[in-house]
Amino acid sequence: MLIAALSLTGCFNSLLLTPTNTSGPLGETVSGDPDHWLCRIKVASIDVEGMIMNARVSGLLGSGENPVSLFRERLDAAADDKHVKAVVLRINSPGGAVTASDIMYQEVLNFRKETGKPVVACMMDIAASGAYYIAMGCDRVYAHPTTVTGSIGVIMSLYNATGLFAKLGVSSDPIKSGPNKDIGNPGRPMTEEERAILQGLVNSFYDQFVHVVVEGRHLPEEQVRTLADGRVYSGIDAKKCGLVDEVGYLPDAIQAAKDLACIKDATIVGYDRCEGYRGSIYAGASKIPSQINVKLDVPGLPSSNGAAFMYLWEPGAPR
Repeated sequence: MLIAALSLTGCFNSLLLTPTNTSGPLGETVSGDPDHWLCRIKVASIDVEGMIMNARVSGLLGSGENPVSLFRERLDAAADDKHVKAVVLRINSPGGAVTASDIMYQEVLNFRKETGKPVVACMMDIAASGAYYIAMGCDRVYAHPTTVTGSIGVIMSLYNATGLFAKLGVSSDPIKSGPNKDIGNPGRPMTEEERAILQGLVNSFYDQFVHVVVEGRHLPEEQVRTLADGRVYSGIDAKKCGLVDEVGYLPDAIQAAKDLACIKDATIVGYDRCEGYRGSIYAGASKIPSQINVKLDVPGLPSSNGAAFMYLWEPGAPR
């Protein structure tokens, strides 16, 4: 009934059936040219994709993976394999939650420190905000010419629905322990004190982001703050600004990882819930149909997770 109703209103965008397997250990998946499969030396390709959240990505009929947990699990697999000499992070994400982005960034730093294995970031279609934050933990950062990156900043999307509430005859009347307990309540205008509280948190998280870029790119703080006004950059412009090391493609990033590891040849491997073969270094993981997640993407509706501080590029979202 829900699907039918949305279809009639013209709001229904798509129905995506995604078979996933979220149980069991990770298995090694070989990528690319079979001529390299006999080489025992490996470079691990690890994906950072989609919304970065420290929570399971839920669907209508089931739950998917926790991106932070899966990322750590893949790094652990690369760390434990003595034949893995380097890692390439294949990043395709608009960013996500502040804390989740920072956790994944710290995991990259810890991996490099504890294993001594180089990590190279390769930005694909998009590596913005929290995804760019994670890339700052890598030894080198590559961007495609057409990559969209940057969006260095913090956003907390809140809504004032008082006009709608008035038309509906609805009012907000919370029972609260303190004047700021319902801060961000869409049923009433925000006070100046509340705005100052939230702005202070946003400024703090923004300063942290700037510090991470200063450390990762070895740039003066003043220059980073000029670049970090929330705008996005193409890969070419990011290179000109010093936000990435090189403009290139995934094979270039893999070669850079091999050069940093001082190896001439390597098998490219990934870590997925099912062992198998990827047709090329660009291929995603094959899926085992152990459960079905249905995601209804209805544009314009806010997230059910509530307000959150985000390192996120969110074009087209209602403001």
